[in-house]
Amino acid sequence: MACITLLSDFGLQDASVAIAKGVLMQHSPGLLIADISHEVRPFHTGQAAYLLSCAWRNFPGGTCHLLLFDVFSDKVTRLLLAEHHGHYFLTADNGVLPLALSAHPMAWQCKELKPAESFTAWLHAAGQIISKLQTTLPGGLDLPSYRLKTATKIEPLVQGNEVTCEVIHIDHYENVVLNITKQQFEALSAGRSFRLQFVQVEEITEISGNYADVRPGIKLCRFNSNGYMEICVNRGNAASLFGLRPGSRNNDIKITFG
Repeated sequence: MACITLLSDFGLQDASVAIAKGVLMQHSPGLLIADISHEVRPFHTGQAAYLLSCAWRNFPGGTCHLLLFDVFSDKVTRLLLAEHHGHYFLTADNGVLPLALSAHPMAWQCKELKPAESFTAWLHAAGQIISKLQTTLPGGLDLPSYRLKTATKIEPLVQGNEVTCEVIHIDHYENVVLNITKQQFEALSAGRSFRLQFVQVEEITEISGNYADVRPGIKLCRFNSNGYMEICVNRGNAASLFGLRPGSRNNDIKITFG
């Protein structure tokens, strides 16, 4: 059964998430609403794309994914609809969607906010489109086509045998997710040994399969279920312990092969 998912940078300190759900329920009262996350760091496009890329394909076909992240990124605020592998995505034109899907899906413009209209009007327009999608394919909605903006993906910086990585997400357990995948790591390493260095003094030289491969309190790196490298501490909090933060210049995370 199809449903609605929500991804936002609203946090949970106020009523913003509840307002969004209430508006959507007015238009599609029978649809389940599932939260991907509302703790995206404001304006952190890479984190929003990472979380969406991890989640969307686990939902049934026909699911409507509503991206409430950085809605007012442009001078003109638009509601856009895109379709990808039988899933529907409603978003502002902020570059997150092509980044998350690693593709440029077919897209349509649903609404352009007038100066006097508020975010609630954007939500109601999204609710109306989601309701229509329960019985009508996007091609039957008579919407103008639209070319989605693409955000710049922050790739690992490769310089000879050294790779500089960035933090793209810190999960609830304070595991630190880096912007390098298992596929990228294996292609770069070509079977060679490696040294992962961060905050200038910390070092890891082995890939662990799971947290319990090391003693409690010991640091490790592993590839998570989404295929991205993590810096972790078994039964500990890596982000706080090492002072690692998304976008921080002090992370100084480097992988050296040799």
